[in-house]
Amino acid sequence: MKSILIVEDETVIAELIRDYLELNGFRCELVQSGLKAMDMVKQANYDLILLDVMLPGIDGFQLCQQFRDALSLDIPIIMVTARQEDLDKMKGFDRGADDYIVKPFNPNELVARVKAHLSRYDRLVQRRSEHDLQIGGLTIEVGARRVQLNGEEKFLTVKEFDLLVFLAQHPNQVFSKEHLFERIWGYDALGDVSTVTVHIRKLREKIEPDPSNPQWIDTIWGVGYRFRKE
Repeated sequence: MKSILIVEDETVIAELIRDYLELNGFRCELVQSGLKAMDMVKQANYDLILLDVMLPGIDGFQLCQQFRDALSLDIPIIMVTARQEDLDKMKGFDRGADDYIVKPFNPNELVARVKAHLSRYDRLVQRRSEHDLQIGGLTIEVGARRVQLNGEEKFLTVKEFDLLVFLAQHPNQVFSKEHLFERIWGYDALGDVSTVTVHIRKLREKIEPDPSNPQWIDTIWGVGYRFRKE
């Protein structure tokens, strides 16, 4: 049974989400503060997190980034919020969110998104190659989902890692943002191709010695991206 952590300070909404997910066979735990959520994630393994933006103490954007950076959490994270502005959505993606649903929402749509992300994550895990990649000082341990740059481990989110592996496994080929979005997020993904740009930028910040002058991930203006391999 898949386990889901619901981080939501509005009790009625949290219980509504929990009831719909439990009816669909998921095990759920509720928490109302970001600090408590951090403690729970450190102590238990979850398959997906539903994360509200407006939380007491630490907001959902900060919490999402801490899940990704401090805890190296790579499971799907869906942000649930009343904010509808595109800048807020981009901020969520920038912090490592996989999806974004706006209140008020149809509970059945939320369940569908949860199922889609879990299914996609499982498929990606199943079809990953077990062959490690070594490109200069960059080491990608595909099976172990680890990346090292000159011996120093770099912590990537699940989408950053899958994006890097796909590009590195197809060196010197140019892929459009649309192609990368479909390949990494899936044909049934709920979102838009702008998240590819965000993830490429974050990926460069983590693995490129000089992100402004990338050594590996090139931008081919008007076309897309390629992984350069001499």
